[in-house]
Amino acid sequence: MSENKENLANEEVKSQVNHLEPQADFDWDAYASADAYSVEQRKEYEDRYNETLSTVVENEVIDGVVISLNKREVVINIGYKSEGVVGVNEFRYNPDLKVGDTVEVLVENQEDKRGQLVISHKKARALRSWDRVNAALDNSEIIKGYIKCRTKGGMIVDVFGIEAFLPGSQIDVKPIRDYDVYVGKTMEFKVVKINHEFKNVVVSHKALIEAELEQQKKEIISKLEKGQVLEGTVKNITTYGVFIDLGGVDGLVHITDLSWGRVSHPEEIVTLDQKLNVVILDFDDDKKRIALGLKQLTPHPWDALNTELKVGDKVEGKVVVMADYGAFVEIAPGVEGLIHVSEMSWSQHLRSAQEFLKVGDSVEAQILTLDRDERKMSLGIKQIKADPWVNIETAYAVGSKHTAKVRNFTNFGVFVEIEEGVDGLIHISDLSWTKKIKHPAEFTQIGADIEVQVLEIDKENRRLSLGHKQLEENPWDVFETLFNVGSIHEGTIIELTEKGAVVALPYGVEGFATPKHLVKEDGSASKADEKLEFKVIEFNKSAKKIIVSHSRIFEDVKRAADGNERKEKSDNASKGQKNINLNVEKTTLGDISELAALKEQMEDAAKKKGDK
Repeated sequence: MSENKENLANEEVKSQVNHLEPQADFDWDAYASADAYSVEQRKEYEDRYNETLSTVVENEVIDGVVISLNKREVVINIGYKSEGVVGVNEFRYNPDLKVGDTVEVLVENQEDKRGQLVISHKKARALRSWDRVNAALDNSEIIKGYIKCRTKGGMIVDVFGIEAFLPGSQIDVKPIRDYDVYVGKTMEFKVVKINHEFKNVVVSHKALIEAELEQQKKEIISKLEKGQVLEGTVKNITTYGVFIDLGGVDGLVHITDLSWGRVSHPEEIVTLDQKLNVVILDFDDDKKRIALGLKQLTPHPWDALNTELKVGDKVEGKVVVMADYGAFVEIAPGVEGLIHVSEMSWSQHLRSAQEFLKVGDSVEAQILTLDRDERKMSLGIKQIKADPWVNIETAYAVGSKHTAKVRNFTNFGVFVEIEEGVDGLIHISDLSWTKKIKHPAEFTQIGADIEVQVLEIDKENRRLSLGHKQLEENPWDVFETLFNVGSIHEGTIIELTEKGAVVALPYGVEGFATPKHLVKEDGSASKADEKLEFKVIEFNKSAKKIIVSHSRIFEDVKRAADGNERKEKSDNASKGQKNINLNVEKTTLGDISELAALKEQMEDAAKKKGDK
């Protein structure tokens, strides 16, 4: 049908042409040269056409209108004889760009080799960017920016062609866990800081949100009441509690208010971004600090505790907290009982609770006390086992021998444990027959096994008196014959003090020598670790004491030698007197005077000797 209309139109034109008269003034030369206008006419028409076009100057920023766009290019009309084309990536900061929008462009070239107008939107933005950024800061203007990439501590944002910094804390009012989800997004920002010296710009998205939240916050705070239940979102989790966003207002659920049971970390109860109901427990006068509770929305576990549970019943539970004085056992969520360390063992010797239990242990215990009003319960585990002291005389009769474990030391003895709950003391004097022990640590060590013999039972005070040396015969019965007074033995000085020296004698026996008995024959003093001969000068079996002397050995030898010399001199004097008497008998009366003189001389000598 359209073809018929076209044919009719052509016939009509032909008929009209056939009836036209030829023009007498038609310029056939100009027609032959393919130019229908004279030079004057063409110049006139060009001037008129140029007046309809805008004046375009290269490197000038002007406004243009988007007349079309696709996935690759944006066509912009700036009122010039041809349109300009800009890559769509220059508008990635503005994904809402549409036909009819006015944009700024920089004229780079009025006409390229193909006669095309060359313009740039990116360069135009860069030229005007600092003026715009400063104006946005002064006027608190909301601007759009394109998040290009992530950087240390935040993001890089394209604002008017300038790379601005968006700190991580200024992205949102809540902490950001994944920065990468924001890369490639176009968002609204406020310019919060400009450093003109270093050309740095800082922007914030959080500032826009805070203005809205502040109004919401005022409305919420004005309606807050204690006991009010609100829905919130878990905003942040710390070791001490959970921050809940109540819609612009934050409240804290302390870790103790998360559950009636023990909570090691809030992550055991809640997760980030979880929505839950909480109750308002308290807030300050300005309502800036709001205390919230989660466990208060459920009944207290003590209220649901079995009403038939009573003292003496056995219960099972798990150790949730350990202390030196005991262990807290949870027998039901939120219901705990304390096992004091004294109720962990029949032993009278109290130790740390950590030696019996640890967190996580499952235990069976007996209820010792139960106070439902105070919500307190005490438990015991030793009551599950039989008391070993009931039949102590049979199991550990006096004189019986056992193996015990060293638990503790004192200055006067060793505390040992024969079995769980059965403790005893070995006095320091009952450790050895021969060694003089100043402290039990010289003889044994904590944790070591030691053989003992029961010496005495104190059932009322639950104590055993034990001995170790009693396992062997008393060697002092034999020592009495070996170390009799006057006997000489080789010994080593093992300890030297001002009061004297301890001397190690044969068979593991120790003797003692005072300083005067340590002087050697040359007058020098004995030294520690020196090996010498010692004479026993005192033996006390009951006190288990042997007194020895080194100097007495050579002193006794000298004393004996001096005694022999005196005896020999006395014998010689008697023999001389006898000879004199014989001679006197043979003398005559004439010799009497000489004998009298000699006698007098001998008497004087004897008198002097007697005086001496």
